[in-house]
Amino acid sequence: MKVHHIGIAVQSLEQALPVFEKLLGKPPDSEEVVEEQKVRIAVFQVGESRLELLEATSADSPIARALSKRGQGVHHVAVAVKDLAGTLRQLESAGVRLIDREPRRGAGNELIAFLHPASTAGVLIELVEEK
Repeated sequence: MKVHHIGIAVQSLEQALPVFEKLLGKPPDSEEVVEEQKVRIAVFQVGESRLELLEATSADSPIARALSKRGQGVHHVAVAVKDLAGTLRQLESAGVRLIDREPRRGAGNELIAFLHPASTAGVLIELVEEK
């Protein structure tokens, strides 16, 4: 297992990108919109992991809701797993509360699923199936 990425909710990519570009010494490695999640993402590869800056594209997106409740900052931590569907079944049978019972498509067309923070010490955890 490894940390796949850390998702950071921002009000504006336009405002946040220059800061992260200076911090990391480069522009984002990629940018994309994930329509299903109503989010625009800028990705910075940092070693084996990455930082994902997340901007809401709609007032009813999960990122917009998170920003209204908690403001900008770390939104989630993503962990890479080899078998996402199997991992979800194992965690659910162990009593972990799932947000997603089945994998779905996320950024980079990767299979993802979220665990409910009530089961993970208040931290939103995303599982990402390693390609």
